[in-house]
Amino acid sequence: MVVGGSRGIGLAVAELLSAQGAGVVVSGRDADAVNDAAERVSGVGHAGSPADPAVADALVERCVEEFGRIDILVNCAGTAEPHGSSILTVTSTQFRDLLDAHLGTVFETCRAAAPRMVAQGGGAIVNTSSFAYLGDYGGTGYPAGKGAVNGLTLAIAAELAEHQVRANVVCPGAKTRLSTGPEYESHVTQLNRRGLLDDVSLQGALDAGPPEFVAPTYAYLVGDRARDVTGRIFIAAGGFVGEFPRPTPGFLAFRDHHDSPPWTVEELHEVIGG
Repeated sequence: MVVGGSRGIGLAVAELLSAQGAGVVVSGRDADAVNDAAERVSGVGHAGSPADPAVADALVERCVEEFGRIDILVNCAGTAEPHGSSILTVTSTQFRDLLDAHLGTVFETCRAAAPRMVAQGGGAIVNTSSFAYLGDYGGTGYPAGKGAVNGLTLAIAAELAEHQVRANVVCPGAKTRLSTGPEYESHVTQLNRRGLLDDVSLQGALDAGPPEFVAPTYAYLVGDRARDVTGRIFIAAGGFVGEFPRPTPGFLAFRDHHDSPPWTVEELHEVIGG
């Protein structure tokens, strides 16, 4: 099941999985685009927004009806943050819509698919995040949603490991309709000018490879060769493959609370800001 599989990275993933012999259900919001994609991958199309619980449930049911089970869930759906959006300008409605498009879709599809995977004895989930979760690209709901996708996926991986269900994240870099055009180029150029985005990242954002370079990482992670790979956050951008290390706390200072008073503000300044 490839959510957001009617265009861009999702379509490239659906095509590659189909070429490798998988039966594919493609979902997306645009019915015409979904039908076109389904024909391209010789699969099944199912239109609608899986952020809606009923749509997510129906999508999983459709996969099981067509193919007898659901072995793979790939989430590639998403939407760009409005041009120029920041915490200074975003509305509450815009923020909620962005969270719904990213985190909501991932949650609902995982919620619907995970019990089926557990019951059948295994499965693989790959969710899509973004470099933007680091905050380097500014924004609000987009980086917040992608950061939440990371946390949710790691929690799913930990919880379902005993059931042989794997869950990983890919942060892709590819030239799609969300990362092309004058508004996008102006946005990333302004971020670079303001010092939020370094020169290397700017060049990568402006000259990203096509989605076909990203799709193999997804295909690997859902395949049998990756049966021991779970709970990790990968990067796939053009010919580059990388991984974000799992965050661990760094040491700043320690005192035993049993025989020491609380830190004073002055002491903390020396520890943190000094």
